[in-house]
Amino acid sequence: MSRLQLALNVSDLDAAVDFYSKLFATEPAKRKPGYANFAIANPPLKLVLFEGPEGGTINHLGVETETAEEVVAAEARLTGTGVETTGVDDTVCCYAEKVETWVSDPDGARWEWYVKTADSDQLSNTVVGEHAGSVCCSPAAAEPVTLGRAGTAADSSGCC
Repeated sequence: MSRLQLALNVSDLDAAVDFYSKLFATEPAKRKPGYANFAIANPPLKLVLFEGPEGGTINHLGVETETAEEVVAAEARLTGTGVETTGVDDTVCCYAEKVETWVSDPDGARWEWYVKTADSDQLSNTVVGEHAGSVCCSPAAAEPVTLGRAGTAADSSGCC
């Protein structure tokens, strides 16, 4: 089963972990300095939190698959429709070894299509494959996308 990934930049990791643990009734699957991720069963979601000054912004989005073959198939499908990808790479990034490809939507939101193949102690990106310049989910590589209406109070309807 594939699941969507949402990677958020948060200003206070402890507060965010406490909030999302309550919101999804799930404890983090992995916790490292400045980093946490949740493997949420319902709804099927991989939630990743990066602590940094850009709190309240999207780091990136993604689709986590079960196999490398699914990543390769997604990259071939995307390329076949004219969507530019980074190619498929073996990487070490975000405390995981992965097979991944990246794309950006028309507004610059970054999407990662990936499978985690092992755990790692490394946050920063190392491309093991042939595509130099691949992107990573680490906070330094992220161009944050602001959530909500920055600087304005939400109206009383609570609707988006």
